[in-house]
Amino acid sequence: MSERNELILANLIANRAESDPDRDVLTFEHGDGPDEVRTYRQLWDNGCRIAGALGEEGIGKGDFFAILMQNHPEFVDVMVGASISGAVFVPIDPRTRGEKLLYMLRHSGCKGVVCADYSLPAVRDVAAQLPNLRWVWVLGEAGEAPAGLRLRSLAVIQEGPVPAVEIAVSDPAEPMEIMYTSGTTGDPKGVVIRHARWGGVANWNALLGYRADDRPYTGLSLTHGNAQLVTLACSLKLGMRAVFSRRFTKSRLWDIARKYGCTTFTLLGGMTTAIYSEPPRPDDADNPVRFVISAGMPAGIWEDFERRFGVQILEFYGAVEGGLTIKPIGEGPIGSIGKAPPFLKLRLVDEYGADVPPGTQGEIIFQLADGSSPLVDYLHNPEASGKKVHGGWMRMGDIGHQDENGWLFFDFRAGGAIRHNGDFINPAAVEKLLAESPLVADVFVYGVKAASGAPGEKDVVAAVVPTDPRGDAGSTAAALFALCRAGLEPNFVPTYLQWVDEIPKTASEKPIERFLLEAFGADGAHIFTAAGRQSDRAA
Repeated sequence: MSERNELILANLIANRAESDPDRDVLTFEHGDGPDEVRTYRQLWDNGCRIAGALGEEGIGKGDFFAILMQNHPEFVDVMVGASISGAVFVPIDPRTRGEKLLYMLRHSGCKGVVCADYSLPAVRDVAAQLPNLRWVWVLGEAGEAPAGLRLRSLAVIQEGPVPAVEIAVSDPAEPMEIMYTSGTTGDPKGVVIRHARWGGVANWNALLGYRADDRPYTGLSLTHGNAQLVTLACSLKLGMRAVFSRRFTKSRLWDIARKYGCTTFTLLGGMTTAIYSEPPRPDDADNPVRFVISAGMPAGIWEDFERRFGVQILEFYGAVEGGLTIKPIGEGPIGSIGKAPPFLKLRLVDEYGADVPPGTQGEIIFQLADGSSPLVDYLHNPEASGKKVHGGWMRMGDIGHQDENGWLFFDFRAGGAIRHNGDFINPAAVEKLLAESPLVADVFVYGVKAASGAPGEKDVVAAVVPTDPRGDAGSTAAALFALCRAGLEPNFVPTYLQWVDEIPKTASEKPIERFLLEAFGADGAHIFTAAGRQSDRAA
């Protein structure tokens, strides 16, 4: 028998089910119920059951089906089953509804859906418009089947006998899943993730600072690349006993780390300010976490975050399509997103494709170290694929600069900079100041078209979740404006404070700016300037 290639998930699980079957490699906690654990043997057995049931549904190699659920152990069972059968799964944020859900299911041509009961109504609402959709499996209470579709209980499938199945995937270049981008500026694009890409990231353990005795934690959604790749893939490969929450909750983060002895967790930019804005506690640094894998740690709070929580930061930069830089712990300047690993080349170029000198902003682009082009394949969208990889280099669409020693700094998303009165505003500085106020539970800073009408100019908006939503908003806003005037350069002081119940975020905890922009234009009652409430001034 030939050696199994562990770039393929099913092969990795099959190998570990033989060599270390009883290792409790995954623990799923959800606060209000008992933990759910998966050993390698359980993952293999459940994966075989899923693969067998997919075959009963007529789903074979290259067929598409969707997964809509929070971080349940069954999510990983289904991933393994898909890898055994050769089917391609499409993970979708379980909060997705309506036209966006319809678009993803239709665009990918899904023939089935595996969902939790709380997502079934959303599937039922769009099912009639999806002629390719044949079946739905439900975790939890199944309820009424969508019209014309077969409905099965995932629990019943998991209770059945373990069938003898063969792993259908032999080539790591075959597609494993379709991961859709957030679609914050238009229809989301479906990134084709191949087994080689997923399995390759599973080998990043040394790059990411992991040790075999680490216990990673994440509350990020398995529908997103960070949780799937940085936490799940690396843990399955190295045998780390990872812990997952159903969803991220900033108030429980440190308690979970203490309870399970978690030594590391992943953190995205949209989460950092929310965690930092929690009221300081005497035991903040009393935790087992030795390092945080961060993507987007604001330079302004970096050292304070490390000091307050007694952790070290490993910063990295990348996208689900590819590209990677890493700033190892203790190396390089604070605020840098690192350097490219040995298997990648990194350049910064101007609008004409010419390299820019140190200290000058340019677009971040990558190529494989051997000079070959990275592979980026957007499902049914060759035009976008061609734009993403142009001239042999993958274009990230992000603007950054390097210092004299080659350390890379992220500046802004192309087209997303906040230019105010001739200055480029650093949102992190504004967010840090406001996050440290006991009046603020969460904050996100963005720009709106300048009231002055000056071309390219934006006014600064701080979307604020107040600690006391029932308090006097006017006096709280006045206090925050005073705080900003005292602690920021004049051009950095927000033009507007926007009161919100929560910062809308994607499954990867990235703030969704367009929703805030829509609310900003629709409701002056929750918008404040230094002169008072916007609606009061209009009246």
